[in-house]
Amino acid sequence: MGATNLSLHTKEQIMIADIAKVLAHPARVAILQYISRQDSCICGDIVDEIGLAQPTISQHLKVIRQAGLITGSYEGKSICYCLDVDRFKEFQDLINNYFNTTTANCC
Repeated sequence: MGATNLSLHTKEQIMIADIAKVLAHPARVAILQYISRQDSCICGDIVDEIGLAQPTISQHLKVIRQAGLITGSYEGKSICYCLDVDRFKEFQDLINNYFNTTTANCC
């Protein structure tokens, strides 16, 4: 999103769009579901579970990280991923508020 367009939207609208982008791809949903079932996991574990190539998984993880839904810490040469539970809660509240305050009053 260009810098000039950011001023047209609220912080909440941008956050919803960022996280919706994550959830818009089935591989990213599968990655999040897999990570949520683990205490921690390494990218190689995700590759084995999801069945996509390592560069593809890494690209999906980048999108998920940019939205703030996962955190990663280095374990040797590997990155160990975990869900950011606080960010998930923040998103849940944000999206619930969005759906609860958006009504269809036309047609």
